[in-house]
Amino acid sequence: MQQIFVTGISTEVGKTIASAIIAEALEADYWKPVQAGDLDDTDSDKVRSLISNDKTVIHKSRYELKTPMSPHAAAERDGVKIDRLEIVEPKTDNSLVIEGAGGILVPLNENDTVLDIIMPTYHVIVVSRHYLGSINHTLLTIGWLQQKGYDVSVLFSGKENPETENIILHKTGVSLIGRIDEELVFDKAVIKKYADKFAPILKTLQS
Repeated sequence: MQQIFVTGISTEVGKTIASAIIAEALEADYWKPVQAGDLDDTDSDKVRSLISNDKTVIHKSRYELKTPMSPHAAAERDGVKIDRLEIVEPKTDNSLVIEGAGGILVPLNENDTVLDIIMPTYHVIVVSRHYLGSINHTLLTIGWLQQKGYDVSVLFSGKENPETENIILHKTGVSLIGRIDEELVFDKAVIKKYADKFAPILKTLQS
């Protein structure tokens, strides 16, 4: 069984699409521990709508917050306090894809960040999307994870930018999953296409 944690270098870089692809490729379960935003159209709902296999189980988030803000702020608005110790991965005999909220240093409360819920056994996939400043954000994210001893891979999303991608791979030495191109639409067929493409390398990842 594999346990893969999907994080990003910022918001809106493609974590949920990447998580759906990884879950489809491995026929793995999916879990988003902390959801903040539109509870009528959550990331769990999006992944459920994009999965083709009948093995993946979508597990309920531990915290579901109404405001699209950093979890610590969304929780405060909802009158909730996020307790890191209550974020316990669901029991399953299947592989598990865990999607984080924002980046690894996004605060959950006054003391804890997303990094504090990434278990030592998880393999971490960092989703990086090119924009001005993305090299710095990617290197900082991967550097923090490597310093903490995690096994890390990178998955690029969006339009190809060889200068950005090559320097990130050179400076970090992490393995490359691949790149998710700009698509007119992400539906089950497109997710399955990328899942088939990435499956061989995803299945070799150690967690």
